[in-house]
Amino acid sequence: MLPLKRISKLRTAFIRLKSTNIPDNAPTLMENEEWLGTLDDNAELNHDANVETKNLIFDKHVTKNERFPIKIISTPPETKYIKVQSPIANFTSINYLRQYNKHNHTQGNFVDVRIIQCRSGNGGNGCVSFLRDANRRVGPPDGGDGGDGGSIYVQAVEGMNSLSKLKTKYIAGDGQAGAATQLDGSRGKNILITVPKGTVVRWCMDPKTVRTLVDTEIKNDGTRSLKDILRETEIDIDCYGRSREDKKPKYIQLFREQYETGEGWLFKDKTKDYHEVKDWFKKLNRNVTQYDRSLNVEEASKDKIPLYGIDLDEITDKPVCLLEGGKGGLGNMHFLTSVIRNPRFAKIGRKSLESYFMFELKSIADLGLVGFPNAGKSTILNKISNATPRIGSWEFTTLRPTIGTIMRGPGEKTFTVADIPGIIEGAHLDRGMGLEFLKHIERSKGWVFVIGLNEPDPLGTLKILINEVGGLDKVKTKNILVVCNKADIDANNPESMNKYMKIQDFAELQGWDSIPISAINEENIDVLVDKMAHCANSDT
Repeated sequence: MLPLKRISKLRTAFIRLKSTNIPDNAPTLMENEEWLGTLDDNAELNHDANVETKNLIFDKHVTKNERFPIKIISTPPETKYIKVQSPIANFTSINYLRQYNKHNHTQGNFVDVRIIQCRSGNGGNGCVSFLRDANRRVGPPDGGDGGDGGSIYVQAVEGMNSLSKLKTKYIAGDGQAGAATQLDGSRGKNILITVPKGTVVRWCMDPKTVRTLVDTEIKNDGTRSLKDILRETEIDIDCYGRSREDKKPKYIQLFREQYETGEGWLFKDKTKDYHEVKDWFKKLNRNVTQYDRSLNVEEASKDKIPLYGIDLDEITDKPVCLLEGGKGGLGNMHFLTSVIRNPRFAKIGRKSLESYFMFELKSIADLGLVGFPNAGKSTILNKISNATPRIGSWEFTTLRPTIGTIMRGPGEKTFTVADIPGIIEGAHLDRGMGLEFLKHIERSKGWVFVIGLNEPDPLGTLKILINEVGGLDKVKTKNILVVCNKADIDANNPESMNKYMKIQDFAELQGWDSIPISAINEENIDVLVDKMAHCANSDT
C-alpha cells in the first residue's frame, strides 16, 4: 500500500494533468463543459504545490563541489521556500570585478567569463473569432490559441575553447496570436547557446544593480575594498530542495512578472466591467482561475536554476533548457458552453521569464602546471606537447590558460596539460593576477609544481605555492609531481644539488614524486613525460 505522502503527490500530479489537459482540435460544447467541470471539482489546487521537480536533467548537472557559503534563514512551513542568505560575491560576474582591478590582462581572443542577459518569449494571445458562412451572420466561436513563447537552451559542444563569441543578450521569439478557424499561433523561435565543454552556468545578479550597490558602498566607506564589499554584502534568495520534504536548498526559484490568477482576459465588443457583473462569467472565471493556478504550479516547477550552477563538464547530447517560454493564451473556442453561446473573450498569453546568467569556463585538463612567474612552465609545455604558449623573460608572460596534448607512442594513452598564469605570494589576497585562473586546473586529476632551482630557497617557494592554492589538505586530493627546472644553472655547484635533495625529501614525505630537469636544454624531458603520464593516469 502506498504511503499517504506518496498518494498526495500522485493526486496533485493527476489534478495538474487534468487541469492542463485542454480539449483542442475543434472542441465541442460537451468537451468544454467537461474540462471546466474538472477545474471546478479541483478547486483546492493552489500554488503551494510548486515543489515538484519536473526538469530532471538539472539533477544531472548540479555542481558537485558546493563551495560558496550560504546561510539558511528559514524553511517550510515557515515560508513557501527555503530562504537562503549569501554574499553577492557568489552571484556576480568576474568581468564586473575586472573593471575595478588593475590587472585586466587579456591575450588573444580568449574569454573565460561572460555575464549574459537571457529572456524567453511571451506566449501569444488567444483569438476572439466566430465562424461566418453564407447561412449565418455569427456562428460558433472558432478563435485559436496563442503560440507558446520560445525558450532559451544551452549546450556544450566540441570545437570551442573560449566564450568570446557569446553575445551579451539573448532574447527568444514571442509566440504569435491565435487566428480564426481555430488556427493556433506559431511558436516563438527558440535560442540555443553553444558553449565549450567545462562551462559552468550560474544565476547572477543584474550587473547594473551590483555596480550601483558597489558605488554607493565605496562612497559611504572609502576604506573598504571591492572584494570586501562583495563578500560582506548579502542577498536573500528563495530556494527549494529536490522534493517538498527536502530542507536542503538545491534550486533557485525564478519568478515571472505574471498576471494574477483570475485575470489575463482579453475582451472584444463588451468591456471588462460588463462581464465582471454577470453570474455566468463569475462562475467561468472561478473555473479558469484553477487553470491559471495549475499553470503557476507548472511554471514554478520549471523556472529554476541549480543553486551552485549547471556544470557542463561533458558534451551534452541534448540541450539544457535555461528559461522556458510563456504558454499561449486560450482562444474563445474553449469557452463555448450551454450557457455561454457567444464568448467575446479569450486569454492573453503567459509572460516570459528574464534573468542574468554567468557563464564561466573551467578548462578540463588531466594535469595543471603550477608555479611562480618565469619558473619555466610555458617552456616545459612547449617542449612536451603541440602547444605554442607565449614564452618570455618577463613576469606574467602567460596571461591566459594554454592546454597542450601530449602524444606518446603507439598504444600509449594521450593526456592534456594546462599552463596557467604564474602565482605569486599573496595571490589569495588578489595580488599579482590573483587565483582567478586556478579554476582552469581545479578539476585536473594531478598538479605539477614547477620550481626553479636557481632560486635562493626553492623548498620555501614550493611551500608558498602549496599555501596559495589552498594548503596541504587540498593539494593532497590531487596526484602531485614536483618538477625542479633550470637544473643546468650552477649544475656543478654542490649547493644546487642540496636544494634539490631538500625538495626530494619533502616530496617523499608527502608521497609525491619529483624530478630535476632543464627545459630549455631539453634534459630529462623524456623521463618527465613518463612521470607526468603516470601522474595523469594514476588513481592514487
